[in-house]
Amino acid sequence: QVQLEESGGGSVQAGGSLKLSCTASGATSNLGYMGWFRQTLGKEREGVATISPGGNRVYYTDSVKGRFTISRERGKRTVHLQMDTLEPDDSAVYYCATKSALAMTELQALSVDYYGLWGQGIQVTVTS
Repeated sequence: QVQLEESGGGSVQAGGSLKLSCTASGATSNLGYMGWFRQTLGKEREGVATISPGGNRVYYTDSVKGRFTISRERGKRTVHLQMDTLEPDDSAVYYCATKSALAMTELQALSVDYYGLWGQGIQVTVTS
């Protein structure tokens, strides 16, 4: 069984930066794609950024391109999301997720439906 633990959330003013981290523990030998998703009250959870097992494929939702950067440490168990130039619309609960897949299309990689293992979520608040 794999467990995911997120860290690094908090509150920041618009234009500021935050870095989220997610570390997998447990049976991590077959970790596949890892990604970040977010959800605000009354809205569906959406894909933000995902990264392949080797770190060579990354995908971003359009609204964060050029502002967010996803990366994966050697050993593959920890993934980071560097969030720069934050906007109030980025406020949400951010969730880390993983899927034991080695290859996914961009659409699949950013789709909530393809991920079966989730962290507890961490709050990010951006004030104007």
